[in-house]
Amino acid sequence: MPIVLGPKGPDYTVIVIGAGAAGLAAADALGRRGVRVVVLEKEPRIAEPWRRRHEKLTLNTHRALSTLPGLAYPPRTAAFPNKDAIIGYLEDFARARGIRVEFGTAVERIERRGNGWLVHTGRETLSARNVIVATGRDRLPWTPDWQGKATFTGKLSHAADFGTAQDYVGKSVLVVGAGNSGFDVLNHLARADTKAIWLSARQGPSLMPKRIGKVAVARFGGFMAMLPTWIADAAIAATQRLVFGDLARFGLPPAPKGGASRLGVEQIAAVDDGAVAALKAGWISVVAPVAAFEGAGVRLNDGTVLEPDVVIAATGYRTGLEAMLGDLGVLDAKGVPKANGGTPSGQPGLWFIGMRPSLTSYFHSAGLQAEAIARQIAKGL
Repeated sequence: MPIVLGPKGPDYTVIVIGAGAAGLAAADALGRRGVRVVVLEKEPRIAEPWRRRHEKLTLNTHRALSTLPGLAYPPRTAAFPNKDAIIGYLEDFARARGIRVEFGTAVERIERRGNGWLVHTGRETLSARNVIVATGRDRLPWTPDWQGKATFTGKLSHAADFGTAQDYVGKSVLVVGAGNSGFDVLNHLARADTKAIWLSARQGPSLMPKRIGKVAVARFGGFMAMLPTWIADAAIAATQRLVFGDLARFGLPPAPKGGASRLGVEQIAAVDDGAVAALKAGWISVVAPVAAFEGAGVRLNDGTVLEPDVVIAATGYRTGLEAMLGDLGVLDAKGVPKANGGTPSGQPGLWFIGMRPSLTSYFHSAGLQAEAIARQIAKGL
């Protein structure tokens, strides 16, 4: 099988960067086609990012839709698997499929060489005809460079470092951002005995309930994904209005786009599991966007100054791929790959997986994307 030789180190047909759900799905899809593959993972073990997230974190998608091809969760797994269940599942999947992962191998740069690629790690340079980048869209927590941020005398942290709801008992908390991570934080804080909770939101969320009665709304994700975007937008808006009523009455600004449209373009969605009830009960107050930090205070765009004990920035993540891929023309202005799944990246042999959200689930989408990429790679060998 023709490949471009690197200056040293072993040669592989396909290199997958990242051993998360998407990377493991890609390795599995290729392995089932007899394609030689190795997975490079900078962390010392599988699912390390999951291990660092707060202990109450669960998937917003039902377990039936949150699997990789051919492996179900163990019996008695909760409907919405928690992080420990996810870690165990990914470990089981890698073991069951015999996926080779080189741990502690950070990729620093990818370079075109002839009709293949050189992958530079901290130890060696590997070469391959095809490289699949599966490092995730939520790789690096991102916080805006707010004016005066360094002067804040309270605690400023990112939603990724939330901890537990008990950490906030008796404290006043300002949550900045009404996206998925913002509502995840609010859902937990709504159950804690806090002194005050404020939500600073520039835009309202595309918000869906986690359940309607005993039915998990995520079960309808597959059907929603098949609908034209404008119909899915209308269905999400109707569901939000029927379940929650008019949230503008409680200060929440309107969403700038429909739920499906916003998910596809801005990768923003939110799931309610108690936060809306707390908002309606007056336990959560919606306030203006943050303008600046001023010592113990946070000044808002309307001139209001709050003095929270804790500010949680639920302001999203970045891929952190610029250093690795910045000069290849495959990233947009925010560092997100322009292509995903089986869509060609514009650089032959360079693929991306797991870089876009889905109305179904990240795991389910990863399996579909892995199959699409594997088919094209196997066809070209």
